Amino acid sequence: MTIAVSTPTWDLDASMPPLMLANLSHLGLIKVVGEQGRSFIHGQVTTDISSLEANQWRWGAHCDPKGKMLASFRTFAIQDALLMLMPKDTLELDLPQLQKYAVFSKATLTNATAEWTLLGVAGEQATQFVTQHFGEITEELTLVEHGAILKDADRFILVLQPEAATTLVGEHTVFDASAWQALEITAGYPNLAPSHANQYVPQMCNLQAINGISFNKGCYMGQETVARMKYRGGNKRALYILHGTTSSDINLESALEIELEDGYRKGGQIIEFVQRGNQVLLTAVLANDTANDAKLRFADDEQSSLHIKALPYSLEEA
Repeated sequence: MTIAVSTPTWDLDASMPPLMLANLSHLGLIKVVGEQGRSFIHGQVTTDISSLEANQWRWGAHCDPKGKMLASFRTFAIQDALLMLMPKDTLELDLPQLQKYAVFSKATLTNATAEWTLLGVAGEQATQFVTQHFGEITEELTLVEHGAILKDADRFILVLQPEAATTLVGEHTVFDASAWQALEITAGYPNLAPSHANQYVPQMCNLQAINGISFNKGCYMGQETVARMKYRGGNKRALYILHGTTSSDINLESALEIELEDGYRKGGQIIEFVQRGNQVLLTAVLANDTANDAKLRFADDEQSSLHIKALPYSLEEA
């Protein structure tokens, strides 16, 4: 049964409703099973899969041999299955790449998106809602009767069997995925689209700042480049949060420009965005020395205006 959704009506710079349920229909799940399933994925991604506990989830990236990301994801386990949560369209690109190497291991990788319904819960009443239906949730990952719950600070991702999800939402208003995407952007998270594959080393999208890279786990695809970025430097880009206004309908290919002393110049690339009317909120990869008071705009709308919002985490190396 399909869950009916509503379009968010609040401004992008306004407070959300006390309880926000969102249908995360833009996300999908890769399922990894088999005797060597975990060890195979461990050798492919930036995350330390071998140390992932049953009550944990982690960010990670799957890179090509040159260390450029094919996908970014959250990973966790339900019973014997390791799951990788990422945008559906990115999954369609990334799954065949992983399967290509999995044939040499006792591991089976499948698209498990249809097996689950993904719901986001946020707002000041989010904890109360989740506690009411599932009991107190204190761990990063909690297995429940019909699935699992990922806790991300004061937000929750519910991974539920479709019938259970439909029953849960009941008469509640459920918003479309853009409501959740706005929160992901505000969190400074790097949800990579397939059009950005093979373009960015993980540090260019701040994976190191959200515990998405292990520098102690040993070899994995692209590890040499990722390690060199940390120990020898050379990374000149980072993920930023931008907000502002435009009269144009934007997309991931919309060009950004930054104001310099001699006028506007090419400024970076959009990673994820939400647009409501003339308001926009987005993540973008920019030069990592971009000043916090920098002024940006969209190249095809000279009247547009974009400003940098502070990241909720530090990019300073420990």
